[in-house]
Amino acid sequence: MKRQQKNTPENGTDLPKKVFFTPDRILAWTGIGLAAAAAFFPWYVFFNEDKFGMKVASGDRTRDLPHTGPREVFSVSPMAMTNRNKADMPPVELPDMLTTATVSEDGKEKQNDLAAGRADQPFPGKTSFRLLHVANGRALIEDGSGLYMVRIGSTLPDNALLTKIEQRDGEWLIETSAGKTYYPER
Repeated sequence: MKRQQKNTPENGTDLPKKVFFTPDRILAWTGIGLAAAAAFFPWYVFFNEDKFGMKVASGDRTRDLPHTGPREVFSVSPMAMTNRNKADMPPVELPDMLTTATVSEDGKEKQNDLAAGRADQPFPGKTSFRLLHVANGRALIEDGSGLYMVRIGSTLPDNALLTKIEQRDGEWLIETSAGKTYYPER
C-alpha cells in the first residue's frame, strides 16, 4: 500500500487558500472609509452650499407701510387733537395769587434752627431695633425689616448715628447719637 502524502509545497500540491475577508480587515477598511468620508464631506458641503444652506423666506425687506387705504378711527386721544389756530385758542388762566393761609413766626425760628443744625426732627413712627451680636468693630442689629451690619458712624433704623461700640463689665453695648444705649438680648 501506498502511503498518502501530505499536501506540502515540496510535493507540488496546493495549500488551502487564505480567506481575504477576515473580520480584522473588514473593520480596518470600514475605519479607513469613515475617515475619508469625514475628511471630504465638509469640503463637499462647502462647495455645494445651495444644497445644505438654510432656506430663507423671501419677502419685502423694506420698512415702508403697505399700500392700503386709510382705516376708520374710532377713538382719538385728547393729546392727539391740537388746535393750530392761535385765534381759536382759549386764554390761559393765571393761577390765583391770593394768599389764603397765614404762616406763624414760629416757623421762621424753627427754620433757622434747622439751617443751623440745632434741632433734629424725630423719625416718624417708633422704630425699635435690637442688638444681636458685636464682633470686629461691627454690630449686628435687627428690626422689623431685616438684619443690618453697622459700624461707628452708620445710620441706624431710628435715624440716629452709631457713636460707640464698647464692652462694659464683660458685656458689649452700643450707644447712639440720640443718647440711647442698647445691650444684646439674651
